Amino acid sequence: MAELKYIPGFGNECASEDPRCPGALPEGQNNPQVCPYNLYAEQLSGSAFTCPRSTNKRSWLYRILPSVSHKPFESIDQGHVTHNWDEVDPDPNQLRWKPFEIPKASQKKVDFVSGLHTLCGAGDIKSNNGLAIHIFLCNTSMGNRCFYNSDGDFLIVPQKGKLHIYTEFGRMLVQPNEICVIQRGMRFSIDVFEETRGYILEVYGVHFELPDLGPIGANGLANPRDFLIPVAWYEDRQVPGGYTVINKYQGKLFAAKQDVSPFNVVAWHGNYTPYKYNLENFMVINSVAFDHADPSIFTVLTAKSVRPGVAIADFVIFPPRWGVADKTFRPPYYHRNCMSEFMGLIKGHYEAKQGGFLPGGGSLHSSMTPHGPDADCFEKASKAKLAPERIADGTMAFMFESSLSMAVTKWGLKTSNCLDENYYKCWEPLKSHFTPNSRKPAGPN
Repeated sequence: MAELKYIPGFGNECASEDPRCPGALPEGQNNPQVCPYNLYAEQLSGSAFTCPRSTNKRSWLYRILPSVSHKPFESIDQGHVTHNWDEVDPDPNQLRWKPFEIPKASQKKVDFVSGLHTLCGAGDIKSNNGLAIHIFLCNTSMGNRCFYNSDGDFLIVPQKGKLHIYTEFGRMLVQPNEICVIQRGMRFSIDVFEETRGYILEVYGVHFELPDLGPIGANGLANPRDFLIPVAWYEDRQVPGGYTVINKYQGKLFAAKQDVSPFNVVAWHGNYTPYKYNLENFMVINSVAFDHADPSIFTVLTAKSVRPGVAIADFVIFPPRWGVADKTFRPPYYHRNCMSEFMGLIKGHYEAKQGGFLPGGGSLHSSMTPHGPDADCFEKASKAKLAPERIADGTMAFMFESSLSMAVTKWGLKTSNCLDENYYKCWEPLKSHFTPNSRKPAGPN
C-alpha cells in the first residue's frame, strides 16, 4: 500500500482535491450552476445551520453522483447492535471482561459491521443525548459494503490489527495505538488484514472536542497539529450486482443498494471531516511534587454535555510517563466516582492491576461503585522506594468516562462469555493495617 497523505490540524477549515482532477473545487462559491468536471455539489451538515461559528460543522463534497442515488432502505438483521438499555437488570458490581474472542476466518467470515457488539450505554438516541460502547470483532474486509451512522460519532480504538478505512473524504490507515473519529453521517468502509479487534465510543448529538486547558496554558495534552485529516481520493467504479450501503438509524440497521461506489468524491472543503490521532503524540502532564493530579489531565478528547465541566463522554489515556511524586502512593487511588468508567487495554499491563486485566478485554466501574488497586499492587506500592521511575512503558490503557449511568447489554453480561466472574477476588486479600496506638505510619523498607 502506498503511503497515505493527510492534512494536519483539529477542526480546521480545509480544502482538498484529488490530484487527478486539478481545479475540481469551485472558485469563489459552493454551489455553481455547473461544477467543474460536471460534478454534483452536496453539503454534509454536522450541526444546525444556525449554530455559532465556533461550533458550526459542515463540508461541501463534489462527487460523481450524489449520495441520494440508491434504492430504498430495508431493515436487516441487527446482530448484536442494540440501544435497549433494559435488556437485563442493572448490575452495580465491578465488572471485568477477559479478551473478547475474535471469530476465526476459517469458520465464519465477519466484517466490521457484522462484528459490532454493543457492550453498554445510556441515554436516548431519538433525543440526541447519550452514548454507547461497542466492541468490534472481525476477520474480513467489507468489500462492496459501506456503513454510516445517523445516530452519532464513532471514536474507534483498534487493539489488534490495522484498519484501512475508505471514507468520502479520502483514506486513512489506523493502527493499534492510534485512534480515529468518523463523525455522524459519514460513509466509510474498512479493510482488515488479519483477525481484528477494537473498541468504539459512540456519542449521540454532540461532537468530540479538545478539552479546555485552563491554567495549563496554550500547549499540552493532545496538540491540534497532531490530528490528521485524509486528503481527497475517489474511485469511479460501477458495481455489478449492487453496492450495499448500511445505515444505523435510531439504533437499528438498514441496508440499501446502489450501482456505484460511494467513494466518488473528487474534491471537498469544510471543517466536518473524519480524522485520526497517534496516541504516542500525547504530551503528558503529571505531578512533580506530591500527590496525584486527577486523571482528567490525561483527556485526549471530550464530548461535552450542556452542564459546564460535565461530559457526556471523555476519552482518556494512561500513557508511558515518569513517576516522581514524593511521599505519595503512586498507583491510582481508591475511588468512588459519580461518573461511569469503562477501561480498555490496547497493549501491555495496567499499573494498578498487573494480572487479569488483559489487552482486548475491559472493565466497567459504574457510578459510585468502589474500585482501585488490587491487593498485590497496594502492598508493593506502599513499601516501594520512591525513586524516579518509568511508569507504563510498553503499555497503553484508556478510559471511556461518562456522566451517564451506563447499562450493560445481555451480550456483555451473558452472550459474550467473557465476563470474569472472579474479578471481585482481586480485592479480597486487602487487610487492615490500622494501628490505633501509633499515628506514625510504617514506612517503606
